[in-house]
Amino acid sequence: MISIKAASIFAIMIVVVGCSSAQKLQSSSPIDVEEVYFQKWVAGVKGGGSGIDLFIHSKNKATAIELDSVYFRGKAVKLETIKDENLIYVGRFKTEFNKKQDIVMSSDPNEEYGNSVPNIPKKIPFELKDSECVISYKQNGDIRYFKLENITEKPSQNYPSAPVKKD
Repeated sequence: MISIKAASIFAIMIVVVGCSSAQKLQSSSPIDVEEVYFQKWVAGVKGGGSGIDLFIHSKNKATAIELDSVYFRGKAVKLETIKDENLIYVGRFKTEFNKKQDIVMSSDPNEEYGNSVPNIPKKIPFELKDSECVISYKQNGDIRYFKLENITEKPSQNYPSAPVKKD
C-alpha cells in the first residue's frame, strides 16, 4: 500500500510535469514580419484538391532561430521557405474540398480492402481565432512559440485545368 507521503509526492510530480509540457507563447515575434496573409486555392480539375496557403513575409532571415511549424484553423503543418528579395515562409494546409475519392463501397469486405483510413486531425494545443496563427521555432535547441494576429485573406487562387494535349 502506498503511504500518504508517497502519494502526495507523486501527485505533485504529475502537476509539475504537466505544467512544464504546456506550450508557452513568447511575448514578441523573434523575426521582423512585414505581412501575414492566407489564400485559398482550388485545382481546376476534378479531384485535384484544394487548400489554404499561409504566407509570412519577413524582412530578413533571423540567423539564431529556425521557424519550424505553423498552427492555423485547427491544423498544424511544417513551414517551407521561399527565398526572394525577402524571406517568405509558407504553410500549406490541404482541405477536403475537391479531393479525389478512391473509396470502394461494397457488401463484400474483401472489395473494400484498398480503401484508405480516414484522416482524423489531431487537436492542436492552442485556442486560436480564425485570424490568428502560432509559429513554432527552434532557438538554442529549445522549441518556442509566438502568435501572429490580424491575418488577412487575399482573393482565392483558382487554378485552370491543364491544357489538352494534341497528338
